[in-house]
Amino acid sequence: LVSFKNSVRFHLPFLSSSMSLCEESTTNLNSNQLDPNNPSPPSKRSKIDGIDCSTGDKIQKSRTDMVEGSDSRNSENSFNPDLANGRSKLGSFDPQLYSRQLYALGEVAMRRLRMSTVLISGIGGVGVEIAKNLILGGIRHVTIHDTKATTWLDLSAQYYLNEQCLGKNRAVESWPHLEELNDSVTVGCITEELNENLLVIITEATLTEQKQINLWTRKYGKKFIVADCRGLFGVLFNDFGSNHIIDDTNGEPCTEVIINHIDRATGNVFVLEDMKHNLEDGDYVTFREVKGMVELNDCPPRKVKVINTMEFNIGDISTFSEHTEGGKAKTVKVPVSLNEALLDPEILVSDHSKLDRPQQMHVIWQGLHMFLEKEKRLPRPQNLADAEQMLQYCEEINAQLPAKIRVEKVDARLAKMLSFQAVGNLVAMNGFVGGIAAQEAMKAVTGIFTPIHQWLYFDSLECLPETDSAYGLRDEGACRLQGNRYDGQAAVFGWNFQEALAKQKWLIVGAGAIGCELLKNFAMMGVACGTEGCLIITDMDNIELSNLNRQFLFRRSDVGAKKSEVAGKAAKTFNSQLNIVTMCERVGTGTENIFDDAFFEKLDGVANALDNIEARTYVDRRCVYYRLPLLDSGTQGPKGSTQVVYPFLTESYSSSHDPPEKSIPICTLRNFPNTIEHTIQWARDLFEGAFSIPAELANQFLDDPRGFFDRIEKMHDSQKLELLENVYHYLSDLRPATVEACVRWARLQFEQHFNFQIQQLLYSFPEDQLTAYGTKFWSGGKRCPHAIHFDGSNTEHRQFIFASAFLRAQMYAMKPIDDMDRVIELASEVKPPPFKPKAGLKIPTTDEEAAELVGAVSDDDSRFQDLQLMLAKLKPEKTCRLVPIDFEKDDDTNHHMEFITAASNLRAENYKIEKADFMKTKQIAGRIIPAIATTTAAVAGLVGLEFYKIVSCSSKKANLERFKNSFMNLALPFFGFAEPIRAPVKKFYDKEWTLWDCLELKGEMTLKEFLSYMKEKFNVDVTMLSQGVSMLFSFFLPVVKQQQRMNMKVTDLVESITGQKIPPHVNAIVLETMCTDEHGEDIELPYIKYAFREVNCFGFEVQFGEAYITNTSTYFIVVSLFVLLFIGVGGEFVSCYL
Repeated sequence: LVSFKNSVRFHLPFLSSSMSLCEESTTNLNSNQLDPNNPSPPSKRSKIDGIDCSTGDKIQKSRTDMVEGSDSRNSENSFNPDLANGRSKLGSFDPQLYSRQLYALGEVAMRRLRMSTVLISGIGGVGVEIAKNLILGGIRHVTIHDTKATTWLDLSAQYYLNEQCLGKNRAVESWPHLEELNDSVTVGCITEELNENLLVIITEATLTEQKQINLWTRKYGKKFIVADCRGLFGVLFNDFGSNHIIDDTNGEPCTEVIINHIDRATGNVFVLEDMKHNLEDGDYVTFREVKGMVELNDCPPRKVKVINTMEFNIGDISTFSEHTEGGKAKTVKVPVSLNEALLDPEILVSDHSKLDRPQQMHVIWQGLHMFLEKEKRLPRPQNLADAEQMLQYCEEINAQLPAKIRVEKVDARLAKMLSFQAVGNLVAMNGFVGGIAAQEAMKAVTGIFTPIHQWLYFDSLECLPETDSAYGLRDEGACRLQGNRYDGQAAVFGWNFQEALAKQKWLIVGAGAIGCELLKNFAMMGVACGTEGCLIITDMDNIELSNLNRQFLFRRSDVGAKKSEVAGKAAKTFNSQLNIVTMCERVGTGTENIFDDAFFEKLDGVANALDNIEARTYVDRRCVYYRLPLLDSGTQGPKGSTQVVYPFLTESYSSSHDPPEKSIPICTLRNFPNTIEHTIQWARDLFEGAFSIPAELANQFLDDPRGFFDRIEKMHDSQKLELLENVYHYLSDLRPATVEACVRWARLQFEQHFNFQIQQLLYSFPEDQLTAYGTKFWSGGKRCPHAIHFDGSNTEHRQFIFASAFLRAQMYAMKPIDDMDRVIELASEVKPPPFKPKAGLKIPTTDEEAAELVGAVSDDDSRFQDLQLMLAKLKPEKTCRLVPIDFEKDDDTNHHMEFITAASNLRAENYKIEKADFMKTKQIAGRIIPAIATTTAAVAGLVGLEFYKIVSCSSKKANLERFKNSFMNLALPFFGFAEPIRAPVKKFYDKEWTLWDCLELKGEMTLKEFLSYMKEKFNVDVTMLSQGVSMLFSFFLPVVKQQQRMNMKVTDLVESITGQKIPPHVNAIVLETMCTDEHGEDIELPYIKYAFREVNCFGFEVQFGEAYITNTSTYFIVVSLFVLLFIGVGGEFVSCYL
């Protein structure tokens, strides 16, 4: 890859093996001077091997011009990227490794990624983030390029550099770490001819260098991206050329209009009457399905001049054929070069609360580049003279711009802010911008999703501590560079703030994709890197192969290890000062003895990195209980979101809910499917009903027969009968004695599900059946099925039989037959009995009818009693237990998905539904959330920015306007930021309170004392009192029961009703009340924190936003319909959670 003499050079041939694109550094690594207060000047990229940057022409170079002594990876004979790491076919990929990304991008995009090459020039904080994301994404080959030596400023954000790398080339030091991210991607330098998919990504270059390289990429049809960050400012520019084709926008489609007529003489295009074209002058359109004037079909984009709302002109078409009829015109966006885009920019708005900011940023960033080129350095941190000089450059740039894009007045504050932070290097900003840039790179080489057109400017100045805060002082002295790994961050926030970060104590819940990114960000930010700080991460999961594509702290050799432990060790390599504790416990009700009061009360905050709502809601309840800030985030393919939960200021995560997922009606699943989702869910249920649930029930019976019969006694008769039939069949009459019997069972299952059931359905509802209204029964959502006959040569038939027999044998602890041909041979010998229709069988056609059948009283009492007697005769001690099979979607060797795919597609064939392949079935059956490393990095970057704000705030002075909840869709692309919703305020007499407040009672009391105290202290009558789901007191209880409870201690009452002892680690319980005031009107109180173990502090303490608080149940659970009718309770009781 690299050779050392007095400089470092990188070689990348663009069109032939004798040409290279590289950059020759004039920096002598042995004599590099690292002056922390004089940021190093930009590299001179005017000399780039393979390109004359002044003209963009290629320079012919022979192989002898390459650096001597280069690594063997440069050898033409020893390196072939198509064969590297065991790959044998260009464009191939491992679907298990890339499964989550595959669901987000699709197979076509993945194959294009696997055929593409990328050059990334500038391996600083942004460059390494882009490289990491693209390598994880599986792009075929990445070449990294850099001429700069590592300085202290790099260490605050470039996580593959450390103190030992100072003075050494950034790309050289980063290369080994990047190479090991994905063993199916080659990283480094190549010596073969590159194809048309080459993409050039530039970071940390001067504007002149950017223009020169863009000139070359335009000349030779390559695609070009610029991405950069300076402190809390970021910029991105795309130029994919005029021939870039978008195959799937995955969002708002381009405007397409139907053509009525095209006038060859004038070039005017008329759209259908009453259909406005919504075009503007300068737009471009393409055509398809045009008849007669076929030259327009798939022609290069043509520029539009609008005539009126129903007519537009596309220029001279006089030589084309006459238009006869039809056709469609579709708007396309044609990128322009960087030079043109500077003078006539199209800017994507990143934050709609700053609508005037993009135009200002377009000027100010050019002013920074002018400062850089004229002064040969970046502005110094917080230096007023440099800021004034940069402002002058900005005004000079603005005066030179065309009038239509010139700003009325340069925002002096904004310009000076960028000057003050120009040397700043923040890992969170780099993560956000680098994630977006990497997604743009994927768009460039795959044609999937809509590119940014063409500029994106972003800033997060809200992160800066307010001037009246403890960290508000940011002068030149407070931000002076010290030759420290945090120089790049302190240049923005100051050293006092850096000390505050080092003292933080935070919990990260989850060590998956987002968890890994958060760990990286926190380590580079210096969070918990002081003696008082501590970062705790917990995750109970083990690393799986499918994780490696986006959870970048893990390697293939880590598969099977605990996520949190491996992630913690990896984070320490980024920053050896990090104080990290790794745990492998789930955060939930079952581990509250571990994550107890002492644990949470030491924390400063919690960051969620979870993938399910239930776990997030629980952590949210804990944070409200202990009054801790919570940072929540999530991704789904190219979509991502973040939410800030801040004590006494915002609503909680659980305050608002997504609408519930739409469930599939039972009758649709059982008898009337009409989509592939229906058949997949049916197959998933069939798996559970054949290999998991009955085995669990059978084992429960064997473990405790008496308790088993007691539990089922509460069920409906029909449910009890079905359950006992299953248990008896699985333990006795259908229990296989041999593996051959498992094959016979599988063959009969095929006949039952895909033949007999269908014939029975058609017997009950013939194909010509009419409804009571005279319409066809088999119409609309009801597809008329047909039975399938077993064919031993049919692939899906074979897969179903084989997987069924295999899993059946496993469930009975037998060694399955793993020879499919042998299994099918045995299955073909089975002769199923002929179908006999059941007359009078009731088949429900609606869920209501299905519910009536479940609740119906069984008239087969004798069968029920017979089954009880037969099961009672079994001797559990002599009956072997079954092995329930838990569905596992990510192991393609266990035959779980093979069974579900075959079963689903066979049922789809029954109903003439389009089938789904293995991967689509796996996604739906496994409820797999699509994921891409790019979105994860961007979302984690936004979390890091909100983290800065939380650390700089105190709960009493927090400004809601500083915080941002976010939603992004990188596919469209779209970015939305909004203030968090303020916590709703309620009133208790003259006191205002929110979900963060409580009434705290310290000391044990009897129920009578409690009721009296509430009356005396707050002038309320308690009509109901509950703890969790247990009703401790209510006015409608029988008088005798009320009197019995009055003299019991509250904790004794809880233990008596729940039947469980309060665990020793619990120091307080949460009580909820319903009360009335002196006029008998309902009055709502905060929940009560009953600190019963603090016996020396008898009495109430009312907490309204002053001290740390506990958590209560989202809903007051009313177990009596009587209460609902006569008390009229509606809605939530309180908004805090336990």
